[in-house]
Amino acid sequence: MPSSDSPFPSAGDYANEPVRYPALVVVDVDAEQRTVTEPYRNIVLNRVNTSCVRLAVFEGEYRWHHHPHSDELFLVVEGRLEIDLAGDRTLVLGPWQAAVIPAATIHRTRAVGRTVNLTFESLGAETVFVD
Repeated sequence: MPSSDSPFPSAGDYANEPVRYPALVVVDVDAEQRTVTEPYRNIVLNRVNTSCVRLAVFEGEYRWHHHPHSDELFLVVEGRLEIDLAGDRTLVLGPWQAAVIPAATIHRTRAVGRTVNLTFESLGAETVFVD
């Protein structure tokens, strides 16, 4: 949960989001995303070795940032996700499209309407905001 008036989490909140489901438990991702009513929610669903699977449901624009030591794979399930990269390049992802953002790449995500995506990255990945 965000620790300030912003709908988005702090870097510490993001890194310390608890793992919701242990191994060997079936996760209904569709049911999870349907429970989200706030404009931003990012949930660590599972741990996979030293990485995790996050469910992100949000609207609007996230802050410019990077993860110094973790690649990040975005897989859009519903909606449209635009990923702006430093240097004026934008990746546009629709349902069932994916892209990897390499570690230390400055980027921001923008959800066009309500967007649901799964993100794969290092568990507890450090986030550095640059704006």
